Amino acid sequence: MFNRFPLRVRPGRITALERATGDHGKMEEAHNHPVPGPTPIVAHSILSDQRTVALVDPRGSIVWLCLPRLDSAPLFASLLGDPSRGIFSVEPVDPPALPVQAYVDDSFILRTAWGPYALTDYLDCSGGRPYQRAGRNELIRVLEGPGVFRVVFRPRLDFGRMQTRLVPREDGLEIDGWGDPAVLRSPGVQWSIDADGRHQTAVALIDASKGPVVLELRYGTASTSPNVITEAARRDQTHRFWMSWARTLALPGFADQAVKRSALVVKALCHGPTGAIAAAATTSLPEHMGGVRNWDYRFCWIRDACMAAASLTRLSNTGVAMRLLDWLMELLEHIDSPERLRPVYTVVGSDLQPEAEISEMDGYGGSKPVRVGNAASGQVQLDVFGPIVDLVARIFEQGAPVTPEHWRLVEAMVNAVSARWAEPDHGIWEIRAEKRHHVHTKAMCWLAVERGLVVAERAMGYRRPAWHELRDRIAGDILRHGVVPGSRALAAAYELPHPDASTLFACLAGPMHAQNEVLTDTVRFVQDHLLRGPVVDRYRYEDGLPGREGGWVICAYWLVESLAALGRHDEARALFERTSALAGPTGLMSEEFEPDTGHWLGNFPQTYSHIGLIDAAVRLAGPPSAPRT
Repeated sequence: MFNRFPLRVRPGRITALERATGDHGKMEEAHNHPVPGPTPIVAHSILSDQRTVALVDPRGSIVWLCLPRLDSAPLFASLLGDPSRGIFSVEPVDPPALPVQAYVDDSFILRTAWGPYALTDYLDCSGGRPYQRAGRNELIRVLEGPGVFRVVFRPRLDFGRMQTRLVPREDGLEIDGWGDPAVLRSPGVQWSIDADGRHQTAVALIDASKGPVVLELRYGTASTSPNVITEAARRDQTHRFWMSWARTLALPGFADQAVKRSALVVKALCHGPTGAIAAAATTSLPEHMGGVRNWDYRFCWIRDACMAAASLTRLSNTGVAMRLLDWLMELLEHIDSPERLRPVYTVVGSDLQPEAEISEMDGYGGSKPVRVGNAASGQVQLDVFGPIVDLVARIFEQGAPVTPEHWRLVEAMVNAVSARWAEPDHGIWEIRAEKRHHVHTKAMCWLAVERGLVVAERAMGYRRPAWHELRDRIAGDILRHGVVPGSRALAAAYELPHPDASTLFACLAGPMHAQNEVLTDTVRFVQDHLLRGPVVDRYRYEDGLPGREGGWVICAYWLVESLAALGRHDEARALFERTSALAGPTGLMSEEFEPDTGHWLGNFPQTYSHIGLIDAAVRLAGPPSAPRT
């Protein structure tokens, strides 16, 4: 019944137990020299109702939860500080064993067990909630066991910047001071409410020996009355919601369990009411421990979202893609010009607020600042057009209907490329420096036109001779200006003949996908300069920020795909295994891994990492020369 992600533990590698308990160090020395520190990022698990996402640490504590949406202010934020910033902990008073966590089947119902004691957590997905507007959320926690649990309920409004008071109510507690009502329904529980600075914290000892005890955090209502539907029925509906979706996936026949969990992570990060897909569920988890490379990822990057939906089409799921395209078409109706499309929006389609810092927070592992908002929303990222058009072509190739609205979207994107492809931009990596002529961006502009021709000629029956000329012009420009002197390897940018992992994706999806000599030299260039153990650095040129970030998981999977495309399957599979082994005990991955320290880095769970796994597994399962598109 329980589906624990199968970790392959090799000598010198960190085990699931070490990850869960925080005993981790350098990869080669993990067993002999554990290094204390914050709970490893990938040791956490998530809960989702497709409106928000909660993070649960290995001991069963809710350490991150924003309400009512994942980009709202947090109620529990100890992930980025300490328990004083908000935590909801449940643990046996006298645990007989270390905690072990697993998801129930292919769902986001999480079970934490200490021997005979168990805690079951989920965000209620019953009654169609995943597709209803955010505003009513229910976190359900079920305690079972032969003895007593100690429960600490320490909500903190807006990172603890707002005073948080708790008011006793019949059958529970009310959180006072929020704009919307919220209660913790806990019938029969005797709470001790203690002063905690200017806030209040509730503590209770709960005896579960006479039967399961249900705690229910309700956002959007002040009622503590019993729910019309029983907890068992809501759990069953939540279970069926995730299981039914997982059954629709056509798995590739290679690494199927990892692929399925990765697809579920993408689904968990979908905003059900709109169809947008968030890049990650968190903000400010560091890309460099103790440094300032801490960004807010709780938004919809159009490029990332389209790539995620495209990955699901490879598993024969077009529903996520169709909803995302609906969101995009609605978005375009409210902007002045399609060619001025921003790279990132909130999950409801609004512009981001200005980037700001939460100075009161210490940050994960002392990594300051904690940020909300993202200045990337004001950047120029011209690569966004390619993944949009590619996604429309993909749904056509899967047999889904392409409507006149889809066609107008494709036309708008190709026209935007025609107007702007020759301009410099900030690129896929959003470097906060001067704009450049990034090779990846040029390749994605080519992709927009190439895939636009598929939609025009095959789906709509239109001829577009000017598009053929535009496509060939962009390809020629890349091969003239985007190649490293003395080599056929692609460079980071026309002005920057350095290695960059995004050129692997440019080779796989751009005009060079049929030119093995370009891919061969680009792979060698990346391997020689950017490969570090199981991960690949994005780049190593100066980006204006202090500290060195970790290696990126998706870049490693792009290298896997590239090796497989060259017929080097043994190398590709070996790297796939090394990278995939970094996943946490419940199969989730963050953005980056630092081989030198054994630290997992970056926001979590990361859409990019999981779609990288999906795409690489599909590539390894298919014929060696199969094109990416």
